[in-house]
Amino acid sequence: MNYKNNKVSDLQIAYIGGGSRGWAWTFMTDLCMDDALSGTIRLYDIDEEAAKHNQTIGNHLSQRPDTIGKWNYVTSKTIEEALTGVDFVVISILPGTFDEMESDVHLPERLGIYQSVGDTAGPGGIIRALRTLPMYVEIANAIKTYCPSAWVINYTNPMSLCVKTLYHVFPQIKAFGCCHEVFGTQKVLKGICEETLGLENIDRHDIHVNVLGINHFTWFDQASYKGIDLFPVYRDFIEKHFEEGYNEPDKNWANSSFNCAHRVKFDLFNRFGLIAAAGDRHLAEFMPGDEYLKDPQTVESWKFGLTTVDWRKNDLKNRLAKSARLMNNEEEIELKPTGEEGILLIKALCGLTRVVSNVNIPNTYLQIPNLPSTAVVETNAVFSRDSIKPLVAGNLPENVKALIMPHVENHEYTLKAALTCDRQLVYQAFLNDPQVKGRISEEEAKELADDMINNTLKYLPEGWK
Repeated sequence: MNYKNNKVSDLQIAYIGGGSRGWAWTFMTDLCMDDALSGTIRLYDIDEEAAKHNQTIGNHLSQRPDTIGKWNYVTSKTIEEALTGVDFVVISILPGTFDEMESDVHLPERLGIYQSVGDTAGPGGIIRALRTLPMYVEIANAIKTYCPSAWVINYTNPMSLCVKTLYHVFPQIKAFGCCHEVFGTQKVLKGICEETLGLENIDRHDIHVNVLGINHFTWFDQASYKGIDLFPVYRDFIEKHFEEGYNEPDKNWANSSFNCAHRVKFDLFNRFGLIAAAGDRHLAEFMPGDEYLKDPQTVESWKFGLTTVDWRKNDLKNRLAKSARLMNNEEEIELKPTGEEGILLIKALCGLTRVVSNVNIPNTYLQIPNLPSTAVVETNAVFSRDSIKPLVAGNLPENVKALIMPHVENHEYTLKAALTCDRQLVYQAFLNDPQVKGRISEEEAKELADDMINNTLKYLPEGWK
């Protein structure tokens, strides 16, 4: 890469999963709206044709006169070609297809286990990890061979386990996981502030928070805006609006498979005294299964949704149709900031700025002292030139730690299971998961695990067969 006039040119970025019909366009949009960076994006995907489509879409976007960030998009035929000598690696992949995810999410319903996402915790998250982590072993080994000094940004779920695998295979890797769930909770605090304090146009970056927890089960124990402690503001709002919840001005929880009224957050605050900092769909999956996810009627009463895989399949059809329109110049990508921070973090690591943001990395520096050093945790960190310095977030309250520890334990079981093809460890993880524990018998859990494994055998190593 080359530096000149507070800009970086000839930046080389490998994008693993570069055939994405969704997040890739988010990445392209943010890149083309910032003229501080330019260079080449090497798109690599097992579906090479999809990567070529994004090559065409990205280059068209870069050539538009209304874009200021200029990039060259190329398709790499091999992972070696994509990675050799790059400065950054972005990983955003879908392990398997939505047919496998349909089993992950919906097969447990036969035993009364409902999952609102199914990609991080619960039976769905565990099985998804079994087919994802072997891919991450290969990716980590390739990075070690072809670009060992590159910064690696992971967006794939299950986030904690993907990052954990990268470090397990290549301990010196410079990898971190990015997730926007914390930003969403900052936006909720921004909206509540504006509504209750009569303030206008608060920048969510000015909502300063201390982040601690694990991905999709993060918490704030401090939150402030320009000297205002937001905990009393949040508490007062909950007291007045607990039943209806909070609907963001541009959203309605009932009109999307992803929105919520934040009532699960409100309830967790009343119970534990911290601000839960992820979407309700994610938070619910980390709690005992007889609470927020007991049945569809309970889910509806908490005003969030079960994201069905049928919905995801229909959404994919729509995105494939959009890809065709973009390819044929029948539609243009809208230039609107996405709210992701990936580009900002790349700029910081290039030395163009300095940023404090939440990040998923191992707890090596005991950012959360009362969690194991081997856990992958989500806390704030300082990003600057070629450096990520994690900030010490402090201890979790013991009652919140008790909620998190089964998931930390399951990360260990699941990683070992994925590496050794050990069904006994999968059974152990199922029985230890709060969505399953105490709700079905040991035999039912084992039979469910076996059926879910069999439904994804196509994407598992030979050892499972």
